[in-house]
Amino acid sequence: MTDGKKTQSTEHEPEDLNVLMLRRREELDQLTQLGINPYPYEFARDAFSVQIIEQFRDDAPQRTVAIAGRIMSIRRMGKASFCHIQDSQGRIQAYLKRDDLGTVYDALKLMDIGDIVGVKGFVFRTKMGEVSIHASELILLSKSLRPLPIAKEKIDEQGNKTVYDPFSDKELRYRQRYLDLAVNQNVRHVFVKRAKIISTLRRFLDERGYLEVETPVLQPIYGGASARPFVTHHNALDVKLYMRIADELYLKRLIVGGYDGVYEISKDFRNEGMDRTHNPEFTMMELYVAYKDYRWMMNLVEELVSTAAMAINGTTIAKVGNHEIDFTPPWKRITMFDAVKEKTGKDLRGKAEDELRKIAKELHIEVDPKIGAGGIIDEIFGEEVEPHLIQPTFITDYPLEMSPLAKKHRMEPGLVERFEAIVNGKELCNAFSELNDPLDQRSRFEEQMKLLDRGDEEAQVLDEDFLRALEYGMPPTTGLGIGIDRLTMLLTNQDSIRDVIFFPQMKSEER
Repeated sequence: MTDGKKTQSTEHEPEDLNVLMLRRREELDQLTQLGINPYPYEFARDAFSVQIIEQFRDDAPQRTVAIAGRIMSIRRMGKASFCHIQDSQGRIQAYLKRDDLGTVYDALKLMDIGDIVGVKGFVFRTKMGEVSIHASELILLSKSLRPLPIAKEKIDEQGNKTVYDPFSDKELRYRQRYLDLAVNQNVRHVFVKRAKIISTLRRFLDERGYLEVETPVLQPIYGGASARPFVTHHNALDVKLYMRIADELYLKRLIVGGYDGVYEISKDFRNEGMDRTHNPEFTMMELYVAYKDYRWMMNLVEELVSTAAMAINGTTIAKVGNHEIDFTPPWKRITMFDAVKEKTGKDLRGKAEDELRKIAKELHIEVDPKIGAGGIIDEIFGEEVEPHLIQPTFITDYPLEMSPLAKKHRMEPGLVERFEAIVNGKELCNAFSELNDPLDQRSRFEEQMKLLDRGDEEAQVLDEDFLRALEYGMPPTTGLGIGIDRLTMLLTNQDSIRDVIFFPQMKSEER
């Protein structure tokens, strides 16, 4: 562009192009003029960086490989150069010589950090001891038109690494996750572990004979949890629909239908606030098993989570912030009322709504006037107890008002058979002995509708079809919901749910 005329690739440039981006577009034109296709269709890769390094032996026969990945560093030195190539496993050094590559070597000056290349050559160890590839071919696979925010590293004589200018702006990392993944290998590793957590849970349940199923995302009546839904409209049917807030009511319909155990790993959606542990779109695993109760489910949860911890970290102990959390069974078990009394000295058993409001005020806890007794108890527990439960703890036997889908406690009037597992101060999972009495379930729904009329937007709605299903008969059943995002946070030591979701919900980007 030295003659002031725009080339073909710059006719429709965005107005915000900076000097570096303009230079890369000029390089793109020059590569094309040299007869080099900057975006070819394929490359026959047969090896990966870490695999090559781990398998190399100095006394082994010479091995020829073909790798592909991004250029993450270049050291040009006249007739020979070095670059580091990053693939999905890690990085490996490539040694490039003019004598081996011919005119392609001259095109190296038109390549940048971030360009994707293919390298073919033999594996050797340099004089500095680094396993590398002596290139016989260098093929440009994709020209990068934007510079990567590459961090600089310095290693001192003691082997200590110092990183300068890392790509650490969280707002930008979440918005441009593709860039975050490209330059931060540790971030890629987190999401590989997330995938392994899901596959471990799936294998655990499959091996026990439970059937993986799919239920509707768009539902005419939302239910199965206390939350506000997202609302949409189906044009052909001309009806309002809701994005599911939980899978529970559909999965229990399948238990009515005759399955002994069903589970679903799914996206759920709740129209609520966002914070360190909440995203409006999140992943849940829900499991329902016939002829079992919540005590049986506690044992299964201990085994399930400790199995996942072993699969990811090779131990049942996970480092989470400043804590070491031990998922080894058995976990502590304590009732909700006992936990509150142990922490505050207040006994909430049998208290009416006005008494609970008075206790909340004494504890300096503000409660919404629209919520009932169950909501007040939940607020007191959430403020005074939950944040202090670091090691895995089962909180059991909740007030009936808080759990409209759980079976009444077999021994304690006014309670239900429910537990939540609390870890590192947050709920990890929720489980019941499921309510299968259709008349009791209808009465509970009606009480929820009264709360809805009072303005409690998270109260549950009455589902006539679900009640009809229960009237045909559902066997004794236990159910579980476990948050995949929160489990991943715990097992990978991540502080925010946004660090374990590829594309978290964000405010609109201002331009």
